[in-house]
Amino acid sequence: MSIFQKRDFAGLLLANTILGAAFPVQLILGGLAGLMLAPSPTLATLPSSVQTLAGMVAAAPFSLLMGRFGRRVGFALGGLMTLLGAILATQALISQSFILLCAAHFLMGAGWASFQYFRFAAGEAVETNWRPVAISLMMSSLLIAAIVGPQVFIAAKDLLAPIPFAGAYAATGLIAVLGIVPLGLVRMPRRKREPTDEPPNKFASLAALRRPAIRQAIGIAAVSQGVMVFLMIPTPIAMVGCGFSKATASDVVRWHIVAMFAPSFFTGFLIKRFGAQTIATIGLVTIATAAIAAALGLSALHFYGSLIVLGVGWNFGFVGGTAMLDAAVSESEKAAVQGANDTIIALISTICAFAAGFVVSSVGWAVLAMISGGIILVAIAALAFDRNTSQKVKSGP
Repeated sequence: MSIFQKRDFAGLLLANTILGAAFPVQLILGGLAGLMLAPSPTLATLPSSVQTLAGMVAAAPFSLLMGRFGRRVGFALGGLMTLLGAILATQALISQSFILLCAAHFLMGAGWASFQYFRFAAGEAVETNWRPVAISLMMSSLLIAAIVGPQVFIAAKDLLAPIPFAGAYAATGLIAVLGIVPLGLVRMPRRKREPTDEPPNKFASLAALRRPAIRQAIGIAAVSQGVMVFLMIPTPIAMVGCGFSKATASDVVRWHIVAMFAPSFFTGFLIKRFGAQTIATIGLVTIATAAIAAALGLSALHFYGSLIVLGVGWNFGFVGGTAMLDAAVSESEKAAVQGANDTIIALISTICAFAAGFVVSSVGWAVLAMISGGIILVAIAALAFDRNTSQKVKSGP
């Protein structure tokens, strides 16, 4: 890498590390603050669900915005929206307004949608042959966030006592401000079309979604993210319902997020060695294993074990799917296809987040886990069928 590429990558890495620390704080707060303010327990996960809905709404606009004005502008705007959301959430707790809390999580979810493009920006900051490794290392930076975030929650949740959790939301706003600063190192130019590319056409680019390689990449990433959300969001609620403390529930989430990002130190190298599709498929199988483990019991060991395995499976599936997509699109297709990719992922996540609260409150954690396993098995079967069909079409009659 040139000195300029190293500077850009370092700035992106540092910004993603800091901004990523907001994710576990928002995850924990979405369920616990929602449970505190919701008019009904079945609505406790609504703030988290609204947050994922915002990700769906904002994903494509952010991708197109970055395609026109550059990555740095998009990331800075995402940080600003996170700051505004944190301020609004703090006010929501002060005024005891559930509607205001949901609005705050919508803003923070929109901000988080922009941060999802750090992984694509990492690939653009390095040479082509190092893109899988760069994407993986960018994801690994969130390991620090996974460790720091829950500690921020524990340290800050009572800072604005007697208002529970208000201090943690205020800390999220501070994280957003600090995360914008390293973007000053980034000088990545706006994406340029290749000489062989046709003039950019958003609708023509979206037609690329019919290509098997792109369809499979998006499907794997979307299912990995959706099932992870389906199991992860109601975990604090399920654990508190089983008699565990909020601190224990927070610790389970912390180790889950550690497991999500720690493998990224080597996932990129595994992809270079065995191929993105192989690693992504292994990820789906690992997520199915986590679902089975979660359904087997309600002890601390079951919660810790299943959520850790779930994190590893998500990493392989999501990073593998991202690498598959990066290799399958041209420069002129990136803005539209990446936006469609993250919109689809956010849509699936939103459905799973909304459904999780209803399922865990009505039929319980074990049934939720079994449903998760069933979704993964269907996804694996669909992937195998699509792959076989594509191979038959290529080989002809």
